[in-house]
Amino acid sequence: MNRCIADERLEETGFSYTLSLINGKYKMTILYTLMEFKVVRFNDMKRYIGTISDKTLSSSLQELVEDGLVHREMYPQIPPRVEYSLTEAGQSLIPILDGMCEWGDVHRVKSG
Repeated sequence: MNRCIADERLEETGFSYTLSLINGKYKMTILYTLMEFKVVRFNDMKRYIGTISDKTLSSSLQELVEDGLVHREMYPQIPPRVEYSLTEAGQSLIPILDGMCEWGDVHRVKSG
């Protein structure tokens, strides 16, 4: 069966849906951090990433929580403690993140 690009609708693909969840300057970095360290507090995440503002980190984490990729656990203590971790859906992205890391390791060496 021949496919015609004029008949295709990229926004209806799994690729487009996945991209809509992880698109953003820091979302992949946040997911990678949680993949590596499992449970991370806000300030630790901010230190790890380095170049992210509180507002951007907060809104990115909120979107990832709303999209079901990240779990937010708040502990009722003083001072308040909030920890972030990957949900089951977020953990299912680990093979993709691993693949991206491997690709980057291979191609970074070649281009440098």
